[in-house]
This record gives sequence, structure tokens and C-alpha cells, in this order.
Amino acid sequence: MRLLHTSDWHLGQTLHDFERDYEHQAFLDWLLDTLATEQVDVLLIAGDIFDNSNPSAAAQKQFYRFLTAAKQRIPHLNIVIIAGNHDSPGRLEAPAPLFAAFDATAVGYVTRDAHGDIDLDRLVTPLRNRTGEIAAWALAIPFLRPGDVPSVEAEGDRYLKGVELLYRQALDQAVSRREPGQAIIALGHCHMSGGQTSEDSERRIIVGGTEALPVEIFDPAIAYAALGHLHRAQKVGGQERVRYSGSPLPMSFTEMNYPHQVIRIDLDGEAVQSITPIRVPRFVELLRIPEQPAPVDEVLALLAALNLPDTPFNARPYLEVQVQLTGPEPGLAVRIDAALDGKPVRRAKIKTFSTHTRGETGTGPQSLDDLGRLQPDDIFRKLHQGRYGEEPSAALLAAFVELLRDSGKETAP
Repeated sequence: MRLLHTSDWHLGQTLHDFERDYEHQAFLDWLLDTLATEQVDVLLIAGDIFDNSNPSAAAQKQFYRFLTAAKQRIPHLNIVIIAGNHDSPGRLEAPAPLFAAFDATAVGYVTRDAHGDIDLDRLVTPLRNRTGEIAAWALAIPFLRPGDVPSVEAEGDRYLKGVELLYRQALDQAVSRREPGQAIIALGHCHMSGGQTSEDSERRIIVGGTEALPVEIFDPAIAYAALGHLHRAQKVGGQERVRYSGSPLPMSFTEMNYPHQVIRIDLDGEAVQSITPIRVPRFVELLRIPEQPAPVDEVLALLAALNLPDTPFNARPYLEVQVQLTGPEPGLAVRIDAALDGKPVRRAKIKTFSTHTRGETGTGPQSLDDLGRLQPDDIFRKLHQGRYGEEPSAALLAAFVELLRDSGKETAP
């Protein structure tokens, strides 16, 4: 059996106010061709299909048109979809009857029965090969909020312990249903310990910094763990079988040099035979000029000399301009746009750096983007540092985080 692992499509995303429908459609068209060319049996989508919980009509049409085209072109294809922290669990599951016609399973959230027990059956789904026989089982675990996990009375972080227990329960359920020779695959949308994050496009998904899960939650009986959330493609804990596929498109300029990819997994019975990354083409380039911040006049000269082939507007490169300032420059954007006049490029961002700093740490005022990425515990740390001159103790921070969770004020997606 052959699987393809992808995640973090973020359909509907804009890059500094520029719509990215063209790029997303180019990726989906490429993915459709790849599924056919690689003769894939199962497509795993590990969350963040959409960029926000209320996606545009255009983004939803892109997704459903892709599912329709995939079913028509690869009739035997199985698709397993889990919700990420950007997705609306209810919206993702609403078309469940239609998904069944596409041989697709979507799991948006964890449900419980009248006794409060988690419905494990809906988190375990069979994967069929091209002859229609069950060849593997998938643990389809969506993004888990603190209220989704089993209650655990134990020392340490109760959320992490609850996540570990849920994966164990789902695995036990799959083991009880599988036949010899059938592999077990896990999906998850989470932050794993040691995972490399993107500075400008990812936020921690649970408050407190303790949301990073240990790789040990994936029992050796799990042949492969298909993860979503982190945009950089990477292995976890040095294990070949536990991976983030990464996002297919760069979500910010900090991701412009990432090896964007999908991952092909070949199974041989219960074991993984091979794991092969497949690079996703760059459909629209991201440019940074200059590579290192430079004075205004030098930057303007580089922009004026910029020579690019003419392309349709939606295919034009995005440009980040980096300028080193020695003082206020109120007309900077106008001067930059004048230098770019008539050039087939989209100026997405002007990033300025000042030689003047304040305070002993050498840090200047934060931008609105910087402030927008702060979580409540980040603010708590900064306030504590400002008042007492030191970071809060681990015990104090843990108490603050626990208070947030108990009050239901943990960060929203």
C-alpha cells in the first residue's frame, strides 16, 4: 500500500494582503497529478486545510473541487482528513455524508457518549487498498484542546498526560480491530518536543510552552505518524517514522528557503518499506532585497536595477525589502514604490532595522505583528521581568497557565 502525507494547506491565506488562490490552485493541480503518477492508495491530510475557522466560499470550493477531481481520477483513493487548530471542527465534519461518497473520512473533534467516555471508534478508520481490502488502520486524532483529552489525575502536566492516554486508547482500539499484516498509521496536529518552528507564521497552540508532546506518545506498534502544524518539513526525535510533511507553500518570508514537500510512504504488511519526500514546485517566488539590511540609497539602487521577466499579476514574485535606518524616514514606502514602478513584482513587506536601540538589552519597540504573536503567558513573562527583573519561576508560570485553562481562556486557534 502507498500513502501520501501532506498538511497545512491553509487555503484562503493571504500574504500581506495579496490573495493566494492562484498558488493554492496550482498546488492542488500538482497534487492531483502526483497522486495519479505515484499511484497512491491513501491521502493523509494532517490538518489546517483552511487558514481560518470561517474560510471564504472560494477556499471551500477549491477544497471540494479537489476532492471531486481526486475521486474521478483515482477512484480507489482513500482520504483521511483531520482538523488543525486553524480549522473549524464542525465545519470540517458537516459534509460527512458527501465525504463517504469520496471514500474520505474527516475527523474534526473528539466526541463523548452519555457517560462521558470518548468515542474511540470514530477516531479509528480502516484504510483499503486498490482491491478494496483493508490493508491498514489510521488513528485520526485531530487538534486536541484541553477539554478534548481524557481527565488524568497524575503528577505533571495534565494536558500532556491526557494526550498520551488518548493516543494509547486509540491504538488499543485499532489493535483490537486489525488482522495480522495490517499496519497502523497515526495522524496528529500538534507541536512535538524539539520541533523547529517558523518565526512569523506559527503560534504556539496551547498556552504555557508545555504543549510540546514527547515522541514517545507514538508507540512502536505505529508504523508511521503523519503530523501537521509545523511548517518546516522535519523528522521528530530522530525517528524516520514520525514526521511533519510541512506546508506546501511558504506561509511567510521566513519560510522562503524551506524544502516544501509531501511525503510518500510505502508499506509492506505491518511495516514501513520506504519513506520518500517529493518536492513541491515553487509556483510563485519570494524575493528578499537586499539579503542583508542596507542603507536607503543602496536599497533604492538595487530595486531600480531589478530586472525580472514579465508575468501575469497572480504569478508575480512577492518582495520583501530590508532597509537599515539611521533615523525617521517618513517617505520610505513612497520612494520604494517609485523605484519599483512598472516592474513585475508585488511589494509585500518593508522590513526596517534601526541602529538606535533602547534599554540595556538592545531591543527596540515591538511592531504590531510582534505583539500579535504574543500569547498570554508571553505577556505574563514580560510583566514579571519588568517588575522583578527576572523570569517567573517554573512553578509560578505553571500556576498561571493552569489558571488560564481552568477559566477557559486558553488561546483560540
